[in-house]
Amino acid sequence: MSLVDLLAVARGDKPAERALRNARLINVWSGEIYTTDILIDDGQIAALGAGYAADEDIDLGGRYVCPGFIDAHAHIESTLMTPPEYARAVVPRGVTTVVTDPHEIANVMGVPGIRYMLERAKYGPMNIYANAPSCVPATHMETSGARLEAEDLEELLDHRWVIGLAEVMNYPGVILGDEGMLDKLEAFKDRVRDGHAPSVTGKPLNAYVGAGIGSDHECTTAEEALEKLRLGLTIFIREGTTTRNLAALIPIVTAANHVHICLCTDDRQPNTLMDEGSVDDCVRKAIAYGIDPIMAIRMATLNTARFFRLYHLGLIGPGKQADLIVFSDLKDIRAEMVFHRGQKVAEGGQMIVPKPARGPYPLPNTVRIALDSLDFRISAKGGRVRVIGAPPDQVVTPHLIEDARIVDGEAVADTTRDILKMAVVERHHASGKIGLGFIKGFGLKRGALAGTVGHDHHNLIVVGVDDASMAAAVRAVVDMGGGLAAVDNHTVVGALPLEVAGLMTEKPLEQVRREYDVLIDAAHTLGSTLPDPFMTMSFMGLEVIPSLKLTDVGLVDVDKFQVVDLWV
Repeated sequence: MSLVDLLAVARGDKPAERALRNARLINVWSGEIYTTDILIDDGQIAALGAGYAADEDIDLGGRYVCPGFIDAHAHIESTLMTPPEYARAVVPRGVTTVVTDPHEIANVMGVPGIRYMLERAKYGPMNIYANAPSCVPATHMETSGARLEAEDLEELLDHRWVIGLAEVMNYPGVILGDEGMLDKLEAFKDRVRDGHAPSVTGKPLNAYVGAGIGSDHECTTAEEALEKLRLGLTIFIREGTTTRNLAALIPIVTAANHVHICLCTDDRQPNTLMDEGSVDDCVRKAIAYGIDPIMAIRMATLNTARFFRLYHLGLIGPGKQADLIVFSDLKDIRAEMVFHRGQKVAEGGQMIVPKPARGPYPLPNTVRIALDSLDFRISAKGGRVRVIGAPPDQVVTPHLIEDARIVDGEAVADTTRDILKMAVVERHHASGKIGLGFIKGFGLKRGALAGTVGHDHHNLIVVGVDDASMAAAVRAVVDMGGGLAAVDNHTVVGALPLEVAGLMTEKPLEQVRREYDVLIDAAHTLGSTLPDPFMTMSFMGLEVIPSLKLTDVGLVDVDKFQVVDLWV
């Protein structure tokens, strides 16, 4: 739309394409709610107010209208779906923009994986912006499928949908002035630089913030969030499938500071998206916890748009992109109509526009494992072992010390104490490397679970009660070319193939949900007590989240940022 045409509509000299009449506008800029007409022309808001003509009138009858929701930080790969199906899941809920970090596929495929995600996001019913992955691999204590240095990321700077540097997870590298890490920060010095600093406090936190990082989404306590807020970080309150932080952090939100707080989902599985929603769920929960509705909406619209310098979004006003949500209940916001670039794209919880045609996007098989080298035996070298604790609703894991169960000179699982064996099998280069350890909190009584979704290196992770079941689960995943599997006595009782980089599938949302539900039910039948054991398992190899994790290199004491021996 030319500025000449926009001004003509705004002056009333030319009719708008569309008018939303009798709208109760949530004005996130002025903090008011009032009745007005919203004039839309060629994808933009042309004007607000009465007395304008339009080619099409839509009478909202006093229903509320607010800007489309913006998810401040999400990994689309974690939904197990490619961008078109992800859009089908979230757009009907009022999410019209997501700022995504494609570091999952980048750790498997490098820059070609990032470009794949950007291509699959084209021509869809929402804005999908990406931040360039900053930590591929996350640290030196893992094996990933690619390595991205500053010069690799610089080629993404000119891409119109790449807006900044994604979460800088190697916080020890930043704090200690690692040259490669500082090169990446320097390359994006004129862009937004996202943060990731779990449990970092005091002097190290001052150094991390001083490096030019602007946000953090890893806070788990109000005290942690407030300290970071006081140092100038924008806080993203996260509510994912496993990482549920909203209830703990919402007490810090005030009328004075909420403009520096955004909402995000980070990692949500298909069942959570379909049952609870996306960032719209975060808005509803914030309101339910007592946050003023305008403030809650602002944290999912204007605040996020301003942080990421997306000044054409997050606000309903002349010249802004016409991304809007229509709803009836201010205390329980559920989208009844969703507009993207001025076009109605969803109504009544359903998409009403077709999914973009799929182009030719062939990807190679990324699961390369030397099956003949699988060996999960752990020779006894003492009486006590380090054990990863797996809480049900967080990814921060306790560093436990437990007595080992020794049978015939080998350390084995002990289901009576819920101590299972865990392995991380390198799957990118068929190197045969395997990290071995133990984990507590899964609850399995028999069988094994395995998958190629293992943040962030995405090597194959398997948890089981015996070596034979673990090997069978690994083979099941390899036979699928990547995916998730549950095995009971050598029989596959649940499987979800993830043919796209071992992370995603092109299957429809509803089918992914059904197959994933079967997987969860199978895991529960095997004894797992976790709400979503596959999501939890996927984070047990992430060595940038305290306190103990396992990679293909071995056990990592995240607090010391070093590989440690299994035996104490």
